[in-house]
Amino acid sequence: MRIDYRWIPFVVFLSACTMGPDFQRPALQTPAQWPDAPAATTTATDAVRSVPVPEPVDPLWWNSFGDPLLTELVARAMDSNLDLKVAAARLAESRAQFGQAKADELPTLNGNASYTRELQSADGVIGLLGGSGSPSATDTNGLGGRQGGVPTQSATSSALPPFNLYQYGFDASWELDLWGRVRRTAENASATVDAQNEARHDVIVSTAAEVARDYLNLRGTQQKLRITHENLAFAERTVQLTNERARHGLATDLDVANAQSQAESNAADIPQEEQQEAKLINAIGVLLGEYPQALAAKLKATPDAPVVPPRVPIGLSSELARRRPDIREAEAQLHAATANIGAAKADFFPKITLSGSVAIQATQFTNLGSWGARSYSAGPSLSIPIFEGGRLRSTLALREAQQQEAAITYRKTVLSAFQEVDDALTGFSAEQRRRDRLDASVQASKRALDIANQRYIRGLSNYLDVLTAQKTLLTNEQQWVDSTATVSTNLVALYKALGGGWDAEAGQYASRGVAPTAGAE
Repeated sequence: MRIDYRWIPFVVFLSACTMGPDFQRPALQTPAQWPDAPAATTTATDAVRSVPVPEPVDPLWWNSFGDPLLTELVARAMDSNLDLKVAAARLAESRAQFGQAKADELPTLNGNASYTRELQSADGVIGLLGGSGSPSATDTNGLGGRQGGVPTQSATSSALPPFNLYQYGFDASWELDLWGRVRRTAENASATVDAQNEARHDVIVSTAAEVARDYLNLRGTQQKLRITHENLAFAERTVQLTNERARHGLATDLDVANAQSQAESNAADIPQEEQQEAKLINAIGVLLGEYPQALAAKLKATPDAPVVPPRVPIGLSSELARRRPDIREAEAQLHAATANIGAAKADFFPKITLSGSVAIQATQFTNLGSWGARSYSAGPSLSIPIFEGGRLRSTLALREAQQQEAAITYRKTVLSAFQEVDDALTGFSAEQRRRDRLDASVQASKRALDIANQRYIRGLSNYLDVLTAQKTLLTNEQQWVDSTATVSTNLVALYKALGGGWDAEAGQYASRGVAPTAGAE
């Protein structure tokens, strides 16, 4: 067989063709800077507020709360969280699918071996070759009377006796990717891997934020529980005092009933707060892959609630799109959808496949090593789409619509990201101002209760003033605790909106500072 080497450059040129648009990273017009944040103030009624600053975002943001237990919980979640394990499994699946798609760019080679016991029909194909039921045997019974035809046995036997057939060899095939269909399919699979990887990073960010949020809410609930117990103790002392005054004629039965009512009201708040405490402990346990109440002994210790840092690095607005995993995931999905268009366009063109086989075939096992037992076949095959009933056009229209949808989703994801950051900045600043006013209100309520209690003891006022002051103090204290916890959780929301928890530049787990070793990277 003579090969015309002049065709080789042409074939190579065709194999380099790729249909469809090439992906280009979308251009973003981001805000030049973040909204201005209020400056820190120290007045008679305001505490020093935590201020956002345009410095690089700390991937280990949970350390800024200065709570070793919180740091430990986040690190454990990175190792044990089940959502993270699911995300790692999905990433492994997408990488395997990419391997499958990439393999289509290469030839396939298969080895085979077989043994069969066969009996050919005298009235089948053998009959066309000259075999018949004639009783005479001849060497010229083949087509056209050629020597070496199919021997004839007898009038009652088949054209050939049963025989053994031994065979082994290799076969290969390779689709010439002239229009880039296989390459675009592999490009789509590669972009899907990127999307799954970023989806996993997003789970890392969300998991760290959820652990911190539940932990901070737990500390807030425990503070409220402590305040309720303190108010209950005060109310019970007031009941004793009121009973003593009533025995001496200095208080009425109404005062005693009001004091008992307040004490019972405080006691009634405790079960509800204990239930909330248990729910938050369970929520943290689930995030760490633990059963309910497995962390109760560790988490029921009630240290002071973590304090937000005085300075909060928030980076530059122009960096947000490269730092947030969900934006990077949406970009990868847009890339995958763009590659699908090229694969759909390539389906309109012919497919050329080169195939061949080499085999050794013999009716006697001992002849398998004989050179005469060789056989081979080789040649191209051509498949041309002639009529598909509109399927190819519909598929292309579908891929183009999916690419448009991915582009819109990408833009929406970017806008939502900036909205989340802006909302978090606003909420963080506003809640700090509310907390400061509530703190001042608590201090005033404590003074009012002390004055009302002293006046009641001296007989200068009735118990109603004490009851009112006590209720006001309890309400203000609970609101202050809630607001303090909200300041912390709003800071967590800000860190999450900024993409904190994953070091995008280093490509590492932020919690450990090293790339994970199990199941993902």
